[in-house]
Amino acid sequence: MAEPVRQRDAIRQGDAIRRWRELLAAWAIPERITAAVADLPWTPPTAVFARRADASRPGGESWRRAVRALPGTLLDVGSGAGAASLPLAPHVTHLTAVDVSGAMLSALDDRAARLSLPTSTIVGRWPDIADEVPPSDVVVCHHVFYNAPDLDRFAAALSAHARRRVVVELSPAHPMRPLNPLWSRLHGLTRPDGPTWMDAIQVLRELGLDPGATLWPRPPREAYASFADLIATTRRRLCLPADRDDELASALIDLGVDPARPHDLGTEEELVTIWWNVG
Repeated sequence: MAEPVRQRDAIRQGDAIRRWRELLAAWAIPERITAAVADLPWTPPTAVFARRADASRPGGESWRRAVRALPGTLLDVGSGAGAASLPLAPHVTHLTAVDVSGAMLSALDDRAARLSLPTSTIVGRWPDIADEVPPSDVVVCHHVFYNAPDLDRFAAALSAHARRRVVVELSPAHPMRPLNPLWSRLHGLTRPDGPTWMDAIQVLRELGLDPGATLWPRPPREAYASFADLIATTRRRLCLPADRDDELASALIDLGVDPARPHDLGTEEELVTIWWNVG
């Protein structure tokens, strides 16, 4: 069983919040690169997230931490198609899902209906629309922290909407870091390494929270439907035009991707679950 991780004492008030914001700002993509493509890298790929929701199953540290604070109502922030919340359905009396993508929420709504799970969906960016969202017994938020430059506001709003517990899941380091060799090879651009989950812990401690954290093995992830699907997703993430697909394919293969069973490049073998109790 995974063991809780002990962290260093919190650093000076405000240092962690500023550091997190600065580290994420370093991931900004130069305008000369984004201006050359129509599909921006942060456009959510609904099909990819829907496939992840369909492949998700009960189990794992994040699921266990949420179940221990249920049954009750559940809020899923940055829900995508429901990979975090739908495996909890037997323990949930009502699900509220928040996401910036209406298409994602439609995909979640369809899947929740098949499970007979009462669901409300709200389109918007957290925490900007937090005032429109009712509180729930448990709040889950998977793989969103690295998209939140103002992590202090983001996490404080999660706490404010939880009656019992907040459960956060993220990769140990920025999820786009495995693409750094491709940025260097295909754009000649050096990308940053931080932040990491330990930086997130420090931000939470600066907020006065008392988070627990556990590293645990990532469940096997479904392969992409085809090598072409992986190329299309990676092309968008790298802001490449379609006419460079052959070049991208060669680079992926050189970095160890198997075209017969294509997975995301350099997928981390571990996940981190962070949780804290409220009330």
